[in-house]
Amino acid sequence: MSTYKKEFGTAVQNAAGTLSGVVEGQLWYDSTAASFKYQYPNVTSAGSWSTGGSGNTARSNLGGNGTQTSALAYGGFVTANVANTESYNGASWTEVNDLNTARRTLAGVGADNTSALAIGGYSTADAANTESWNGTSWTEVNDLNTARYGLAGAGTQTAALAFGGTPPTTGATESWNGTSWTEVNDLNTARLDLAGAGADNTSALAFGGGDPIKANTETWNGTSWTEVNDLNTARLNFAGCGLATAALAFGGTPPTTGATESWNGTSWTEVNDLNTARFDLTNAGADNTSALASFGTTGSNTNATEEWLGPGQPIGAWSTGGNLNTAREAVGSAGTQTSSLAFGGETPSVTGATESYNGTSWTELNDLNTARGELAGAGTQTSALGFGGLIPPITAVTESWNGTSWTEVNDLNTARQLITGTGTQTAALAFGGFTGTARTGETESWNGTSWTEVNDLNTARQGTGRAGIATAALAMGGEVPGGAATGATEQWNGTSWTEVNDLNTARTVLAGAGTQTSALAFGGSIPPNTAITEEWNGASWSEVADLSTARNSLAGAGNQTAALAIGGNDGSVTAATEEWSSSSNTVKTITTS
Repeated sequence: MSTYKKEFGTAVQNAAGTLSGVVEGQLWYDSTAASFKYQYPNVTSAGSWSTGGSGNTARSNLGGNGTQTSALAYGGFVTANVANTESYNGASWTEVNDLNTARRTLAGVGADNTSALAIGGYSTADAANTESWNGTSWTEVNDLNTARYGLAGAGTQTAALAFGGTPPTTGATESWNGTSWTEVNDLNTARLDLAGAGADNTSALAFGGGDPIKANTETWNGTSWTEVNDLNTARLNFAGCGLATAALAFGGTPPTTGATESWNGTSWTEVNDLNTARFDLTNAGADNTSALASFGTTGSNTNATEEWLGPGQPIGAWSTGGNLNTAREAVGSAGTQTSSLAFGGETPSVTGATESYNGTSWTELNDLNTARGELAGAGTQTSALGFGGLIPPITAVTESWNGTSWTEVNDLNTARQLITGTGTQTAALAFGGFTGTARTGETESWNGTSWTEVNDLNTARQGTGRAGIATAALAMGGEVPGGAATGATEQWNGTSWTEVNDLNTARTVLAGAGTQTSALAFGGSIPPNTAITEEWNGASWSEVADLSTARNSLAGAGNQTAALAIGGNDGSVTAATEEWSSSSNTVKTITTS
């Protein structure tokens, strides 16, 4: 007879409440509740899009295929038809060999960036051209029987299906066996500018399109098309990918939309929209859990790429920590999730209050010598630096913390408020802020004794989030001249700043934590106040679980897997502290009936 101990190597343990040291998936008996319980990982509920690597040539009406980490994009329209082909490796696009025939509104199929088929489209006339990609170059192969553009495709380089298109608007369907096209049964509803999904030429999905605009969905069984449940949002000029049983539809027009829907083999469910609404874009994705949306037009051509993380994927979560003793916003911070320091801020009057966090509660310590808000911090709980801020007036004062008290040291070269900083007590970086007359990109480096002016941020701003160290920092978000919030993200290499992929949600007076290649950005003001949290993987931002309380002017400490959100303003100044766990779990109770 099989037992839990025999299967898992341990007996079910007994505990009065939550079992101490319990790990994900472990079962225990709660004697207080008289029930069996286990740890279950938190997962995404509706999926989300995050920023991917930008393409080299902004364009629309192109073809594409592959997966989120191995994709191909080809053809399209710039100011004329183009033959450009680009390959995606999961982080960036690389230009490779062009199509033989420049064209737009073509279809594409294929498993990855080494194996593809470019089908039909419009060159100088309706095209029947078919080209095969071997990972290096395109080769012309046998044409479609019916020349057309605005068609969709499904399948692979050796087993594909092409359907729909114009002119005139048609439901014509052709099957590819790796050598030639054969006419098979038409779609039930003739249309153009539709989307498709499917593994091969025996199993496919056709959805949306026009003319007029449609929401119709049809499934292909290798012989004929059958009408099934419609899209929630009728549209054309959009993208689709996946399988006949697990597909994704995103973007389109009219009007221009970022609407995303997930297909489970029976019906479509609305999930989170693209961050950039657009149409005439291209696609890649093996199913509805992982996809790529690239290029297209928002009214003007774009090279933007977004990556989809579908529902059911593991996520982190915020939980309630111990409150500050002094509720405040615009506070300086340093340290880790379990050993941090919060100093200064506004209550709303300025304060020099300093508090230490041990992972559970805050303890009051000696105040800053100069009470102020909107300052920056760097270092650890026992060895920190606080600099800049607003007394008023705007100040350049710098103070050093030795674990017991603050000592004034050499000032910043430029006094500023809403300044950002990172690093240690002996090697710090100060950047951005407001000088009293302008938002600035000015950056200064601290060597343990004095500040030195170095190269400015590319985008002048105040209220920026931060992560990293003095020689490898990350600046994200903030407020630019004119007062607009930005999602601009820049990396510091010890000498200069380089622009990288933006936050998905532009905002200011946000907080950050982590390193240059593994960071977290949370809270801030769009406006209004937001609870949005995003993770940085060194190349792009992904939306993850929100803060429990939307707030701006908060402080951050820790890293991407264990961070702290401190104070801020949620309509009034707050003492709230939240703790982030990147691999969070929920206790589930086993019930019987």
